[in-house]
Amino acid sequence: MAIALCGIIGSVPAQNKYTPSASMIDARKQFQDMKFGLFIHWGVFSIPGDGEWVMNNRKLRIHEYAHLKDFYNPSAYNPKEWVAMAKAAGMKYITFVSRHHDGFSNWDTKQSDWKITNTPYGKDVLKMLAEECKAQGIKLCLYYSLLDWTREDYPWRTGRTGQHSGRTGKGDYASYFNFMKAQLTELLTDYGEIGTIWFDGHWDQTNPEGHTDLSSRIDWRYEELYSLIHQLQPRCMIGNNHHQTPFPGEDFQMFERDLPGENKSGLSYQKASDALPLETCETMNNSWGFNLGDKSYKSAPTVIRYLVGAAGRNANLLLNIGPMPNGDIQQEFKDTLQAVGNWMNQYGHTIYGSRGNVIAPQKWGVVTVKEKNYYLHLLNTDSITTIGLPFTDKKLKAVALKDGSKVELKRVQNKWQLTVPEAAREEKIDYIIEVSALK
Repeated sequence: MAIALCGIIGSVPAQNKYTPSASMIDARKQFQDMKFGLFIHWGVFSIPGDGEWVMNNRKLRIHEYAHLKDFYNPSAYNPKEWVAMAKAAGMKYITFVSRHHDGFSNWDTKQSDWKITNTPYGKDVLKMLAEECKAQGIKLCLYYSLLDWTREDYPWRTGRTGQHSGRTGKGDYASYFNFMKAQLTELLTDYGEIGTIWFDGHWDQTNPEGHTDLSSRIDWRYEELYSLIHQLQPRCMIGNNHHQTPFPGEDFQMFERDLPGENKSGLSYQKASDALPLETCETMNNSWGFNLGDKSYKSAPTVIRYLVGAAGRNANLLLNIGPMPNGDIQQEFKDTLQAVGNWMNQYGHTIYGSRGNVIAPQKWGVVTVKEKNYYLHLLNTDSITTIGLPFTDKKLKAVALKDGSKVELKRVQNKWQLTVPEAAREEKIDYIIEVSALK
């Protein structure tokens, strides 16, 4: 994921127009319908217990960091349990880090020796996960880093990160580009149907987020890279965590640690797309990769309210976990996901398959809509007694989903006005009211 560092102004990569196929448009719709996914940051970077940026942050050189491979043995890795946990939480897809910025490949790639099958563990963890996702009916998506802190051919001299790894070469992007193409071909050929390719690292070659010039210092050759992906798997959606307006060839827009329209992270200056599916990613504590010292765990109510906030803004939530180096998952994460799953079992129908932005997000909450039913998610009713609704239906009814009680809804000066029930003020998570047309 990204941090803000200094950079140099450069050139913008050329892009041509992209017209998605009918199959891709259908894939985008299915993606929007799923609404909730699990992000998994896991690799040799998990071993020090200091997050996925440990190599860069501790200024470790390649030959020092490489020792991690020699004692990486996640004997507790159980993809069946991972997928079952995600499914029980109400998640519909998993986005797995196939290769992070340290360049370590979590599959048996033929393009590098810096990979999981050259560790004492020796197994292809991605192959195992792909098989389990298929068996349990969960869509598999793959994160792939565009930048690399270990390869000499990556143009690291113009990058914002990875400056202390001990590299001496000048970089050779033509060579590095061919390496990425070969790896992506493996991923999209040998591991079944892949829902999305989730690129990260473009920002390594730009000025910091918020700068007036975010052009790249290198030509990433996205047109060729994106075309390859769409040719290999026509329904595979492409997203790029560049923190900018989507580039041609991309199929969804992501927001890092922000709901669309917000910029609390300092990374999300871009406007939310009206044309593409949206996804926001967030952590369950403050770290992406396993971090021994990070005890800032988000509660289940906090996660649920964030998921609801995303859906009300027409976005998916990709919720992250950082498994431990042995392959097990922290109990705090398991407990929270189970609690979220319990809530989704009861109220998930107001989230799955819904669309947001029916009404712009309000202080009191958000609205989702599905099959002509409007769901008012009341998240903050401290100072609200009535809510005005811009619906044009002549006859409407309102029901509280918690107990099925009727909610007062009447016409006031040709507009609908809903009276907030007293019970809503006692609700700590999300008081949901279904508004639908009377038949």
